[in-house]
Amino acid sequence: MQDVVTRTGVTTFLSGHAILHRVAVRSAIPDFPGTGHRFPSTRYQGSKQKLVGWIWDSIKDLPFDSLLDAFSGTASVSYHAKQHGKSVVSNDILKFNHQIALSLIQNDSVTLSDKDILKVLTRDPSVEYPTFVQDTFRDIYYTDEENAFLDMAITNISRLDDDMKKALAYSALGQACLVKRPFNLFHRKNLYVRLAEVERSFGNKATWDGDFAEYFCRFAEEFNRAVFANGRENRALNTDAFDLTESTDLVYIDTPYVSEGGVGVDYSQFYHFLEGMVDYENWGSRIDMGSKHRRLVVERSPWTDRKEIVGAFDRLIRKFDDRTIVISYRSPGIPTEEFICEIVGQYCGVVKVVRKEYKYVLSKREEQKNGELLIIGHS
Repeated sequence: MQDVVTRTGVTTFLSGHAILHRVAVRSAIPDFPGTGHRFPSTRYQGSKQKLVGWIWDSIKDLPFDSLLDAFSGTASVSYHAKQHGKSVVSNDILKFNHQIALSLIQNDSVTLSDKDILKVLTRDPSVEYPTFVQDTFRDIYYTDEENAFLDMAITNISRLDDDMKKALAYSALGQACLVKRPFNLFHRKNLYVRLAEVERSFGNKATWDGDFAEYFCRFAEEFNRAVFANGRENRALNTDAFDLTESTDLVYIDTPYVSEGGVGVDYSQFYHFLEGMVDYENWGSRIDMGSKHRRLVVERSPWTDRKEIVGAFDRLIRKFDDRTIVISYRSPGIPTEEFICEIVGQYCGVVKVVRKEYKYVLSKREEQKNGELLIIGHS
């Protein structure tokens, strides 16, 4: 018997298990040595996944058994600490990032079954599906058929019977959304970039035009394979870092960056679509309808304001002065490396800076050296 599966908004008939098998085989990824698990692939700007080995090598000899990841983002650092047997608290103020941390850090056993995946991908004739994405985001990020798929899939995820399953499904769907986006961002209305029949010097049109259902299956398999228990209590939180009260041996801080020129990175606006997706019922009330790309109403944050970020760092470091502090930073930026070290030095007997340099090509004639830093303070 064949299952009815909605793919890119069009109901087709195919073997559900066949699509699951086909995508699972294609998405097979190598295991992380020693644990049998590996962090899923991600296209999230600012993720420390490519740097996590260097970060860990720089802090592994510090005396700590528990770690607070205060701005966890994709939770790659939290995941690495969990792999190494630490008790982890992973926090992020964004709801979508919280779903990733729930699925990979707090969760230690729940995975999505084939039945769960098919439930997400199958239009239930007894359900009256909303059309919010179709009505609100037409001609902005995805085609009409893809928008209809998203309305259906998001609704079906909300009907899963376990919060960890929901978190895994939201995480997988979010990665499917990103892989189909030029630049992997939602910073402007640019569906035309994907649909225009022109020669391109960037991106991959075949990837952008790929099937939502197949991408969802692929990423669901990656997240399933990443779930594991390390024998410790690990938690995922969704709050402002200034409101955290958890006691740990070490706090890892990776705030949004403000460049030397004063330009801040606002992840809530780069990924507002994913943020709304996991807050579907309230999405409409959070949108700035005056913006062409239907961003969320901008909320003031000291981490994106060049005038406030210096004071925010001072306040944050003072808050965590009872433990080892590890700060990821990119130099040059605001505040300066020297300022942060000075503040850390007020509370820690030892301050150490570890550097990893990169070159980012700005043009054929110009290059800029940027330093990825770890500022480490301890007694």
